Amino acid sequence: MAAQNAKTTEEIALGIRQRVFLHTMRHNGGYLSQACSAAESLAILYNELLHLGAPTLPGVPLPFRGVPSATNPDAFTGAGYHGPFAPEFDRFIISPAHYALVIYSALIETGRMDDTALDHFNKDGSSVEMIGAEHSPGMEVTTGSLAQGLSMAAGIGWARLRRSEPGKVWVYMSDGEFQEGQTWETLAAMSHHGISNLRVVVDVNRQQCDGAMSSVLDLGDLPARIEAFGVPARGIDGHDLDAFREAVASADPGKPLVILANTSPFQGMDFLKRRFPRLHYVRFKSKDERLEMLHAIAGEIGLDPAAIERT
Repeated sequence: MAAQNAKTTEEIALGIRQRVFLHTMRHNGGYLSQACSAAESLAILYNELLHLGAPTLPGVPLPFRGVPSATNPDAFTGAGYHGPFAPEFDRFIISPAHYALVIYSALIETGRMDDTALDHFNKDGSSVEMIGAEHSPGMEVTTGSLAQGLSMAAGIGWARLRRSEPGKVWVYMSDGEFQEGQTWETLAAMSHHGISNLRVVVDVNRQQCDGAMSSVLDLGDLPARIEAFGVPARGIDGHDLDAFREAVASADPGKPLVILANTSPFQGMDFLKRRFPRLHYVRFKSKDERLEMLHAIAGEIGLDPAAIERT
């Protein structure tokens, strides 16, 4: 288990929503619905489930130092915020790179990154990118147009098994990645090669950039489809922490596990229902629209709208 933070997992989840909301208000846009759906899953991963070492990168993120190569000794990956690569520690692969702001907020809330880290968000020369890459905090790999994180994690997991390393490999995904063939190929490989040290958490919020997934490409009975590839799947309420704990504990010996966290893209922020199904990225068309959302949501998540307006 991860070392317990001074905050409870519930407090961390609320803190994630608050940070992403504040950032969205101050910068006239942000991936707000992802914070609504993912807050509990990321909070419990970082605070309870992941077995990670102390961060090896500074609390204030370094500027971008170029891509990894044989001639660039200064290059780094954001995996340093998850601690050192050591056999006993887990690895955490984050596949949906557009969740970056939510990931950064989780790292701050769990004490793995400095409170001022978001001051560098999306600025020229910064590693704190809006769409995370391998050098962004918490990111170990660049997952391109999505659906690549699982296959990378499966390769890492297979190698760790061959080396008899005790640490697991955890993967965080969005449900839209199951619209990609690479995901299903990897599930088949996970089953065939018995990559039993993989734990996959999927944010099933049923939303994507073009709207509701049901109108773009419906996934049908996702648990049944995954299990047809020989990989156990558990569907849970993704906002229920006890359900997470039970699902993790139910892993079948010698097999990987996929946890399908069914979530709401407006959990804790009911005002966002007005924007359904266009929830992928929240942007404001006018000052009045921003103020309306500010006053509707701030109190719901324990913030003072007047104090936000003054900053």
